[in-house]
Amino acid sequence: MNRKANHIVFSATLVIVMVAFLSTLFFVNADLSFAAAGKKKSPAVARTSAVEHTEAQIKQLQGALSITEAQKELWDNLAKVMRENAKEMDAFSDARRKERSEGANTMNAVEHMKLHSQITKAQLNQMEKLIPPFEAFYSSMSDQQRNITNSVFRTGKYGRHGKQKRK
Repeated sequence: MNRKANHIVFSATLVIVMVAFLSTLFFVNADLSFAAAGKKKSPAVARTSAVEHTEAQIKQLQGALSITEAQKELWDNLAKVMRENAKEMDAFSDARRKERSEGANTMNAVEHMKLHSQITKAQLNQMEKLIPPFEAFYSSMSDQQRNITNSVFRTGKYGRHGKQKRK
């Protein structure tokens, strides 16, 4: 492949990885999967809301990236969308939990499919809102910040990324 084709493949792969990672960030606590619907959780297990999870992710990213004063407005815009998306997911999860507690958990297979279609559409809408501020922020990053961000998206782990390279 030529260099341009490699760049297109890399860019497409990066977008797919970003979407998958950001979906994980926002929806990990939605508790709306087929498997989760049939399981009873112990009352001792505390649920982390999407808002709480997102706040932790924002703090971790902010610490890992050492955001500059010049990037602050772009970062704030990104964090705002992340928070809004998390609030939407919590509202959706709360409504679903309320339905289950009221005994409305008698969905048939078609209704389950429709519910998951709604969830997928909500995730897509949230991704579409998130990509522009993320792209603007990413464009402002130094090479070191991009390396850290790329590592976080590849591994899902925060910390000393970019300092140790694989050989």
